[in-house]
Amino acid sequence: MSAGSRRAATAGLAFPLLLLSGCLFSTRKLPVPRYPAVTQDATAAELVARINQRWDLFQSLNATVEIQASVTNTKKGVATDITAIHGHILMRKPEMVRVLGQVPVLGTRAFDMASDGKTFTLLIPPKGTAYKGPSTLTKKSSKGLENMRPGLFFDAMAVRGLAPDEEYTRAADTDTVEDASKKHLLIIPEYILSVMQAQPDSHELKLTRVIHFHREDLLPYQQDLYDEQNNLETQVFYGRYVDFGDHKYPSTVTIKRPLEEYQVVLTVEKVTVNMPLSDDQFQIKIPEGTKIQTVE
Repeated sequence: MSAGSRRAATAGLAFPLLLLSGCLFSTRKLPVPRYPAVTQDATAAELVARINQRWDLFQSLNATVEIQASVTNTKKGVATDITAIHGHILMRKPEMVRVLGQVPVLGTRAFDMASDGKTFTLLIPPKGTAYKGPSTLTKKSSKGLENMRPGLFFDAMAVRGLAPDEEYTRAADTDTVEDASKKHLLIIPEYILSVMQAQPDSHELKLTRVIHFHREDLLPYQQDLYDEQNNLETQVFYGRYVDFGDHKYPSTVTIKRPLEEYQVVLTVEKVTVNMPLSDDQFQIKIPEGTKIQTVE
């Protein structure tokens, strides 16, 4: 063996010995994973039964909220936050919804939007303008917030039950969240329920919704809704559940529209479920002299 080969062999033996001796490394502390104290198990059928039960018991909702909207423009790399306003949301099955926003301090209406599931009306008193059209958007605007319809709030505020013709499958996963203040990782076991519909004359299943459950309480904390072209149209994130009377409801509801680049954060202050709501509470009286525009 040549002198060069012997030196290489010696160096090769010395490197692992130095590692073992501790001369070339140091130890540092990492966040310690923490698991929830309680983790529940559920089959796919049991998750569906829980959703359907909550949906069947739900008839109406009256919520007091703070509304915070923001719009992004990824091409320009800018985001615009709109001043938070006080609001009220009324909902009644099957599709009735009304969303009222009030100007801060003054208490006057910033906007008033209502739908019976077929048509909608949007009144903007500060502009003296009202919009009327079908509840289902048929022609999109380049300005994301102009595409907002009342049904968006209905889908976000209540997780609908599954229809008899819908198929589903369940997967188990874990999410990891870092708690910087306590310097540890939160390991959050979850179930992911994918909801699909069979396509006519095809073996293809069309994905309509994905519902995420925390296994600590088996309550939904995220809902992804897809459009007819299988694009992710809406993401809804549900914050910590709190008790409003005898009903548990998320403390925040965050609605994201990735294709239209806007989001609405609803901070829930009060919720009353299944109180009587009359038809006229979902009708908007348009003041005389208001300019009315028809939208598609």
